[in-house]
Amino acid sequence: MKKKTILSWSTGKDSAWSTYQLQQRDDIELVGCLCTINQTYQRTAMHAVRVELLKAQAAALNLPLTIIELPFPCSNEQYQQIMADATQKLVEQGIECMCFGDLYLEDIRDYRIKNLAGTGIEPVFPLWQKPTKALAQEMIAGGLKTVITCVDPKQLDASFAGRLFDESFLNDLPEGVDPCGENGEFHSFVYDGPMFQAPIAIKVGEVVERDGFVFADVTPA
Repeated sequence: MKKKTILSWSTGKDSAWSTYQLQQRDDIELVGCLCTINQTYQRTAMHAVRVELLKAQAAALNLPLTIIELPFPCSNEQYQQIMADATQKLVEQGIECMCFGDLYLEDIRDYRIKNLAGTGIEPVFPLWQKPTKALAQEMIAGGLKTVITCVDPKQLDASFAGRLFDESFLNDLPEGVDPCGENGEFHSFVYDGPMFQAPIAIKVGEVVERDGFVFADVTPA
C-alpha cells in the first residue's frame, strides 16, 4: 500500500529534487504540496516568490496546493499554532508522510520530527546527508532549472541574486559557501525539471535589498 504523502514545498531546488526522488519510489503516493506565504506581501517565506508562480509550480507538478498564510510580523507562538492547525487538517485527510528537502542541519530536522511526533505523520527526508557539492551537480546534470531569488549578503555577494543555478554559479561561489545554500546563503525558484510536466516561463526583474536580504523579483514571462 502506497503511503499518502504531502510535500513541504518551498519553491526551491531542494524541495523540487526531493519530489523527484519520491516520484521514483513505488511506496509513495504524492497527493499534494503545502507552502507558507507572507499574508501581507503574498509571497513565499524567504524565497519571496510570487503566489502566482507558486501556483504555477503546483500545476506543473499536477498536485493540489495548500497555501498557509502567515501574518506579518508573525510571532513564534502564532506560527506554532497556525502550523499545528494545518497539521491537524492533514491528519484528518489521512496524510501518512510529509516530505522535507533538508540536507544536513540537525536542529531543523529535529524540529520537524518533534512537531510531527504523535500525529501519525512520518517525516521523510529524501536528500538527507547527501554531499552538497555532488548533489548540486546532480541537480544541474539532471535538468533542474533554477534561478536565485534571495541572497544573504552577509554570506554571499548580492550580485548572485537573479543568477541561474548552474555550473558557472557553482564555480563562482566563494570558499565556505555551501553549494546548495543549506546555511541560508541563498534561496531559489525552480522553473523546470524532471519533476514537472511542463516548464514555467519566467523573467527576472528588479533586484532590491529589504530587511537585510537581497531579492530578485521573478515574474511570469
